[in-house]
Amino acid sequence: MRFFQICFMVLCLCACQPKEYTLHLVGDSTMADKENPEFNPEFGWGQVLPEFFDGNVTIVNHAKNGRSTKSFIEEGRWQQVMDDLNAGDYVFIQFGHNDQKTNKPERYTNAYSSYRANLEKMITEVKAADATPIIFSSIVRRNFNGSGVLEDTHGAYPFVARTIAKEMNVPFIDLQVSSEKLVNELGDEPSKALYLWVPADTNDYFPKGKQDNTHFSKQGAQAMCQLALDEMKKYRFNFLNHLKK
Repeated sequence: MRFFQICFMVLCLCACQPKEYTLHLVGDSTMADKENPEFNPEFGWGQVLPEFFDGNVTIVNHAKNGRSTKSFIEEGRWQQVMDDLNAGDYVFIQFGHNDQKTNKPERYTNAYSSYRANLEKMITEVKAADATPIIFSSIVRRNFNGSGVLEDTHGAYPFVARTIAKEMNVPFIDLQVSSEKLVNELGDEPSKALYLWVPADTNDYFPKGKQDNTHFSKQGAQAMCQLALDEMKKYRFNFLNHLKK
């Protein structure tokens, strides 16, 4: 009888222990960790993601500046993700900014062929490892024209990512749409605060200043991260139970 009581107590203790989750982030500079964060005003949204979770969620940020699906795979970075992956993990996949660069053959992929094939490869391999892939569209560039209209810069890539996610039955987080809405609501001038707009002689990291409509300030990274989390809540992922209140 004593043996069964001990077994029951052990089972109860195990059941009460919060489940731990690992999120692997795969993408480009808009997601990546930046060097010298105590001085560098540039942040990726994946860099600030750990701030939103308690200690039961581990975030492994594999994202790197300047990478496309092609270069990420060819440099062996994707294989490293797969080597680190365990059953039950999640993989956030966000590419497009660099896949579209036709002047950089080491990065460029055609949206309808090689970009599509690379995303399909990633999804298939993550599923085969009993992990969960989540596809993200790219975040909008702050690209207002002379009439104050925010123009698209990503072409077919978000559409292809959305299509693949639907066809392969994986979650799709449309940051292209949600970030475009946010930037439009703020407008041309106020939206600069979300991006890497640094006046000259105000920051030692960029003493000459910086006008960058692709990458984010810490405020911008936090805002984009919140958009991602809001979109993910639609899927009710279990790891979201560990968001800080």
